[in-house]
Amino acid sequence: MQFQVPQFIEVEDKIFGPLTFRQFVFLAGGAGGAYILWRVLPFYLAAPVALLFAGMGLMLAFFQYNGQPFMQAMEHAFFYFVKGKLYLWSNAEALNSKKKSASITTVAAAPYVPRLSESKLHDLSWSLDIQERISAGTADAEDRENVSPLKDLVAPVRTAKDALVH
Repeated sequence: MQFQVPQFIEVEDKIFGPLTFRQFVFLAGGAGGAYILWRVLPFYLAAPVALLFAGMGLMLAFFQYNGQPFMQAMEHAFFYFVKGKLYLWSNAEALNSKKKSASITTVAAAPYVPRLSESKLHDLSWSLDIQERISAGTADAEDRENVSPLKDLVAPVRTAKDALVH
């Protein structure tokens, strides 16, 4: 048996003439809010606010920003202003200018002696690797001598057999 598969499932159904239900609700809400303001407030206050309500209803019903509904754009704007922000940037140019100015002013400075690594995480992982090799009995004498100064941060690795003996 052959069945017809719907092709346009992302398109909303037109319920009220050329309008979808959502568009109708936005237009009715904007017009209703404008009418209530027109009846309640004096003319000089009601006119700009009623135009704002009607314009917002029209924009919510028909306007799209970057191919997305305007309601979604308003939601993104709201969360942008409400939520915290994380700023990341590359500061390579500033570092280069600082290095140039430092090299010009401090010609007779002490020479730079690099550490084993620039990262504490790298030192810690190196120390863990050495400690594991020492506890497994596969480390040589050089590894035993070069244990990192961060060894106090790493708990010794013990097997169940070692735990029962102690």
